[in-house]
Amino acid sequence: MTGIPSVSRVPSGGVVEEHRFSCPVCGSDMHFAPGTMELACGHCGHHEAIAPLRDPDATREIDFESARRGDVPVSQIEETRTASCPNCGAQVEFARGTHATRCPYCDTAVVADTGTHRHIKPRALLPFEIDESRAHEALSAWLGSLWFAPNGLKAYARKGRRMNGIYVPFWTFDAQTETDYRGQRGDTYYVTRTVMRDGKQVRVQEPRIRWRRVRGRVARFFDDVLVLGSKSLPKAHTDAIGPWDLPALLPYRPEYVAGFMAEGYQIELDDAYTEARAVMEQVIQSDVRRDIGGDQQRIEALDTRVSGVTFKHVLLPVWTAAYRYRGQSYAFVVNARSGKVQGARPYSKWKITLAVIAALIAAAILGYFGYLNQ
Repeated sequence: MTGIPSVSRVPSGGVVEEHRFSCPVCGSDMHFAPGTMELACGHCGHHEAIAPLRDPDATREIDFESARRGDVPVSQIEETRTASCPNCGAQVEFARGTHATRCPYCDTAVVADTGTHRHIKPRALLPFEIDESRAHEALSAWLGSLWFAPNGLKAYARKGRRMNGIYVPFWTFDAQTETDYRGQRGDTYYVTRTVMRDGKQVRVQEPRIRWRRVRGRVARFFDDVLVLGSKSLPKAHTDAIGPWDLPALLPYRPEYVAGFMAEGYQIELDDAYTEARAVMEQVIQSDVRRDIGGDQQRIEALDTRVSGVTFKHVLLPVWTAAYRYRGQSYAFVVNARSGKVQGARPYSKWKITLAVIAALIAAAILGYFGYLNQ
């Protein structure tokens, strides 16, 4: 991850591109202001609008098969200085002149190595929409809703310790699919039977399923199937803070990253596509069941043809907080577009014990009054 106002990139070819956004009034570094389309100076308060990028191809997807063959355009490849966090494995990128930092996910010290890593450039991003103070409010409200969370942790979070604004790497995939299927359609019908109930003969309707074999074809175009490109955050957490407003993706520009961090992807393209195909397969099976119809369905065989696969490497914004409380680390993440919060759910042993005792006392009281009323 790079902590900027300066954004350093080394394209394939070795020439360093460094973007520094200095305030024209006081010369201090400017950063992107969440919820705006502006750079802001934290020293004198000056704001400057970010000019829109009018390149119609700026967010165009890259052909997947060409990328697998190594035919990614040179303009879409870059090299960055990175190191893996020794605790959580986050792929930390370092700007020029920076040799040590702390991991924003788990607060572990990370020292830069001497090598560079070659990877596909981010093609698009969603800019930060909520600022740090609103992220703090969302986190405090979420922790406050967890009754069994330790009071000390809640108080520690409310003290306003700085959160980290991070652009997390994702892949998106587009694909056209056609699927031939074989299966069975089950339709419910009823038969009337006479049974004995309480010594009387009663006529009842019993359901049966009539099965018949079916064949068919379904087609679907998948647009922006999203796959997490990081191993630093639990996938369950990033899934829980979705969905993301992907139609609002903007072409990548270093101005949007100024003042924030950007994590390098750890999930390679082939592995990400395998996960995307699994997501597609679930949707295709739902399409097939709808196409079969009836009350129940059995899918016996699927033959899916996938064509026109394209992809993008995109960055999505989150606020993270890593709190150490009584020797244990708790990590939380806030969607910097919607304010949704997720994280490790800490539990207070004292609160759980008190709740159990209270439940036992309540049960004993109810049992006592029940005995008196007999």
